[in-house]
Amino acid sequence: MTETLAIAIAQINPTVGDVGHNIGLLRTARKAAAGCALVVGGELCVSGYPPEDLVLKRGFQAAVRDAVEDLARDTAHGGPAMLVSAPWVVDGHLYNAALLLDGGEVRAVIPKYDLPNYGVFDEKRLFSAGPCPGAVDFRGIRIGVMTCEDMWSPNSARCAKDAGAELLVVLNASPFEMDKPNVRVNLARQRVGETGLALVYANLVGGQDELVFDGGSFVLDPSGAVAARLPDFASAVQPVTLVRGAAGFVPGPGPTAAAADEDETIYKALVLGLRDYVNKNYFPGVMIGLSGGVDSAITAAVAVDALGAERVHCVMMPSPYTSRESLEDAEEAAQLLGCKLDTVAIEPAMQAFGGMLKEFFVQHPADTTEENIQARSRGLILMALSNKFGHMVVSTGNKSEMSVGYATLYGDMCGGYNVLKDVYKTRVYKLCAWRNSHHAPGLMGPRGRVVPERIITKAPSAELKPDQTDQDTLPPYDALDDMLWRLIECEMSVSDIALHGHDRDTVERVWRMLDRAEYKRRQAPPGVKITSRAFGRDRRYPLTNGFTAKARS
Repeated sequence: MTETLAIAIAQINPTVGDVGHNIGLLRTARKAAAGCALVVGGELCVSGYPPEDLVLKRGFQAAVRDAVEDLARDTAHGGPAMLVSAPWVVDGHLYNAALLLDGGEVRAVIPKYDLPNYGVFDEKRLFSAGPCPGAVDFRGIRIGVMTCEDMWSPNSARCAKDAGAELLVVLNASPFEMDKPNVRVNLARQRVGETGLALVYANLVGGQDELVFDGGSFVLDPSGAVAARLPDFASAVQPVTLVRGAAGFVPGPGPTAAAADEDETIYKALVLGLRDYVNKNYFPGVMIGLSGGVDSAITAAVAVDALGAERVHCVMMPSPYTSRESLEDAEEAAQLLGCKLDTVAIEPAMQAFGGMLKEFFVQHPADTTEENIQARSRGLILMALSNKFGHMVVSTGNKSEMSVGYATLYGDMCGGYNVLKDVYKTRVYKLCAWRNSHHAPGLMGPRGRVVPERIITKAPSAELKPDQTDQDTLPPYDALDDMLWRLIECEMSVSDIALHGHDRDTVERVWRMLDRAEYKRRQAPPGVKITSRAFGRDRRYPLTNGFTAKARS
């Protein structure tokens, strides 16, 4: 009877659809785990997660099966077995399945039992659910194998315990959200408490469109204590040795990577999300409109930390309303980051559009139309440069602005990706403060201050007309963000929000702005998800919507 078991957690960064690359990552992890009995990967580590409707293509299903069977042949002549995950067809049913590879073949297929169908997850439309998984035999050991959501309720763990499992192993693709790491560990502790079994939790790492997988894989002993923890936002292969005890296997102590604070984890999520979106889609670099404001400054900092200064091209596009301070601040921000900054004035475009539209506008006073022409001129310039040189435009609007429609379609909303899409304005300032005083492994930008102090302290302004500030149109951001958090993240009513110290009429106005801007958000570029109610992935409202704030309150 096996008395010790060495398991290596393979925390890898797969690319959806690139099966050959992903198999290569698993092979590399297996080589690094020489001496271990078993290598465990994350959920759908073969196909990448989430594969969405790609998984329905029969050619893709066949490519996955061929690749897995080829990987299984690597185990024919000794060395570690592998527990991986892939879309797998059995008797005409497509499963999200864990696959045990040993002795040169696929020894066991363990379909996912609990298919999530909320938030970013859409698995019931794509996969068939398997039976409660129970336990699988592996070299004289009974292992309870669960896939991600299977761990979020007691059923699968109890099935495994009832089937004689001596250890729980969970394969995961758990996207990052604020406080999500604590939620995962607490749920895992519940499963350990219910079964008395140690638990090995293997998560993916990397960016996939809007989602970022933060890694942070861990091992819990039968008391629920963390015996080992892998780093956040980084690929890693970590062996863990478990010894058979009276009730099951007990892990020995292993390396325990420290968890970062909230601002650091959010910043790292933004960096990894942008890096992988750019690199996995083969863009040579990014183009950013640098205005001298806080949003574009922190976006440029994230871009330099993600890609290196040589791949970030910033463009200042002044108008007659652009202040000298903004010109100076944009130049200082680019100098601090070491990235390229060019200047293209938009006044000629403003004059050209003014002349073209003069006969239509002659009897109408200037309003937001002329302001939007400025924003759209800037968008046109950035997109032209992007088309010519291949760099992807990164837009710079934050979640507060996108919530209330304080953004111009086909103007400052132009771009292929938006780093701040799910980041409220008040959080933007916190991220600036964190980055100015911190650096971390993996960040490619310089140490020290990267956002000029004046950018942080001055009143935010779109500078589309004389003496303009954001607060001419919007409530102060502290108040606005609190209202938006309660409206979006908490789905609270106007009446309930007013009880938290907000003027009821202001809450109603913000609520109406939020709903009216849905059509803009539907056309916005993707961006990194960091909250539980990200626009597009989590919060999907009808464009035509007659439910009013008064009716809702």
